[in-house]
Amino acid sequence: MEGSDNHAKAAADRQWNLMRASFDGDWKGITTWYGRKGHSMNLKQGSSNPEASLYSIRFSDAHTGEWHGTGLRFAPGGERRFPLYRHNYNLGHNCWHFPQTAGQSSLEMAGSSARAGHEVNFFSGRSRSMLVALYQQQPDGQMLLDSIAATPFRCQRTNSDPERVQFQSLEAVFETVFGWQGVESVIRPGFNSVNETSDQRLAPFCSELFIKNEVNGLFTDNLICSLPESLPKHSFNIHFGCILDRQSFVHLTMEFDANHNLLAWIERRYQPNMHG
Repeated sequence: MEGSDNHAKAAADRQWNLMRASFDGDWKGITTWYGRKGHSMNLKQGSSNPEASLYSIRFSDAHTGEWHGTGLRFAPGGERRFPLYRHNYNLGHNCWHFPQTAGQSSLEMAGSSARAGHEVNFFSGRSRSMLVALYQQQPDGQMLLDSIAATPFRCQRTNSDPERVQFQSLEAVFETVFGWQGVESVIRPGFNSVNETSDQRLAPFCSELFIKNEVNGLFTDNLICSLPESLPKHSFNIHFGCILDRQSFVHLTMEFDANHNLLAWIERRYQPNMHG
């Protein structure tokens, strides 16, 4: 029992330390929201508030911090603030952190909750590219994709990263990263989860590995996704990605079982000629 407790504490500490390393910053960016138009998602035209949101995440020591957000869509008055503590961080197991990819997820995509969703952040230098997908329960109980949000955050504590060249189509993204080699890491929900890194060579990237669902989009900062329009009655995966530069593409997959419970977050990082 003691060994299990120590393992759980070590895993929780690792997630806290990765969160601090990635999120510590004053993150400013304009969020664009894409919603439904008729019976389908409208990814061609989004809406945004010209006033940028600011997420200020600071730590007074190795165990204590504060999250302070302004310009928020869903918070009363557009502002929210809450403390961060190592000892009780991520008790619900819904936050997850790879060294340069992180977010929070609904662990159950169906059931009693009327809403479910995922936030994925891809970090590069002092850039934080965020994609959010929200599902809404319908009167018949079906979970339907309701909105997608994309934000190109940049940290205000230092000089901005160089402007990122924006791709104009999903096809252009996939043509660029076609054949790149990758490495894989896996996190599973729960305190005993570890970041499992595989040394096995992945199959070269092709678009068929990503385009698995009905809603496929390209957004600012070269964020991409492949999401089900409505949740199927069987197991399924959802996909997020970001081409950070001409040498780095990240593919984040979330696996769900037939009961719509989240099984794993899988990060695959691709580079040209990664293995020589």
